[in-house]
Amino acid sequence: MTQTCYQLDELNFETTIGGRGVEADVESIPMIDLHDFEQRREEITEQLWQAATQVGFFQLTNHGIALTDIEKAFGLSEQFFSLPQQDKQQFPLKEGLNAGWEFKQQVRPSTGTADQKESYQITLPHMDDLWPSEQLVPEFESHLLSMEHQAWQLGMKVLSCFADKLGFERDFFTRAHQRESQDYLSTLRMLHYLPMAEIPTEGEHWRAGAHTDFDCLTMVFQQENQGGLQVAGGKDAKQNLVWSNVVPKAGVITCNIGDMLMRWSDDLLKSTLHRVRMPSAEENQGSRYSMAFFCQANRDQIIQGPQQRYQPITAQEYLKMRINANFA
Repeated sequence: MTQTCYQLDELNFETTIGGRGVEADVESIPMIDLHDFEQRREEITEQLWQAATQVGFFQLTNHGIALTDIEKAFGLSEQFFSLPQQDKQQFPLKEGLNAGWEFKQQVRPSTGTADQKESYQITLPHMDDLWPSEQLVPEFESHLLSMEHQAWQLGMKVLSCFADKLGFERDFFTRAHQRESQDYLSTLRMLHYLPMAEIPTEGEHWRAGAHTDFDCLTMVFQQENQGGLQVAGGKDAKQNLVWSNVVPKAGVITCNIGDMLMRWSDDLLKSTLHRVRMPSAEENQGSRYSMAFFCQANRDQIIQGPQQRYQPITAQEYLKMRINANFA
């Protein structure tokens, strides 16, 4: 098979990591408590910086998004994905815009095969004609817009801590992710990983092949007893791949740095490899649902770190290269 060559080094690296690799029994993801955020900002900032520079993954508790809101969003997601395919096809993914529904369209450079999932993307400026009606899924639009806003607020809070450490103004990343702008690119993504009965038996398949994210910050919501997320943590993760399981816990948000923020930080913050493996014979063989919010800078933003390690590139140019590489 001829190996595809990509414009970005991070994508070319992903083509080398499609195998199972070494799996660790222990979980080593820092847990960061955000209670009394304004009063504890300095302490929390140091914890976030340590986690993001040494591991690249961390988990948030007492983050301010109510568990009832998260659970309701999961319920609406399941209702949407359980619709007949002809209904979901009314809301097709808009090419290059990360908005709408797709089914097994995402192909990872690490595997060359389609992820075994379907997803529905919410990117605010591009949602015309993409919302299911109240008759089809009641409260879908109103509640998920609320979830998107809450996730954005939390993401900007975390990114403000990184802005402090990088020497930017505190609201630097908030201004770079303006929700009111037509250039807004941040996305709330609902995910349905297919049950094992629908997975091909030939060859090696992944619910989501190994990859780094191409945003600034990803925040993942999981449900208990629906595991499979694995991370390759540590500063030398790309040289010494050891995969650790991320145990799903209700109300805990798992976060990782994306390539965009790694570039913006002159590589101080670590964008970490992760994947979603197939369940073992002893685990739940049914569907797996998760939600992810991707903090992606507005398309007109120029990405360049304080030390100017990389040439400047717009967020639009950067994301176009990444999206084109990840969708068949």
